[in-house]
Amino acid sequence: RSRPATVRQEREVRVTVEVDEAALQKALARLGWRVYATNAPAELLSLQQAVLAYREQYIIERGMGRLKGRPLSLTPMYLQRDDRATGLIRLLAIGLRVLTLLEFVVRRNLAATGEKLAGLYAGNPTRATARPTAERLLEAFQEITLTVIQEPHRTHRHLTPLSEVQQRILALLDFSTEIYARLCADSAKPP
Repeated sequence: RSRPATVRQEREVRVTVEVDEAALQKALARLGWRVYATNAPAELLSLQQAVLAYREQYIIERGMGRLKGRPLSLTPMYLQRDDRATGLIRLLAIGLRVLTLLEFVVRRNLAATGEKLAGLYAGNPTRATARPTAERLLEAFQEITLTVIQEPHRTHRHLTPLSEVQQRILALLDFSTEIYARLCADSAKPP
């Protein structure tokens, strides 16, 4: 009644699909191929060794990504003096070296024993890796709490006990758990 008149058109569209087998086979033949080039003689470096060396190589971009990303967060700064900006960059570069060293030592010790480290992934505690990142290793220590209660004549301390994963990480870093226990040396129940 009160609506304006409209014209509706109904259309029917049919689509048929046919696979071009020759083009599909040509595309599939190129999937997954990479070109590797080396100046090492074939006697010293087989193709399999070259591919593994390429995959394991140090990539500088990863370190730069860490500097700019979440772990160290080198973001645009509003420092008015150049010496402060330089100091901040140097401090973050030291942090990057610590992360890299932490990762290297754990990975080297895991490779030496041929083991994998499980318990680093929150949603999947059985998932194991032989190449954990420093960020994952540090996240394993996230739930540690030191409680200090001061009384007039005594101080009480309580430290969260180390989990098996945390103890394993300290062992892979060649650290004794005594380092951790010393944080709470005067406690009635040290971890």
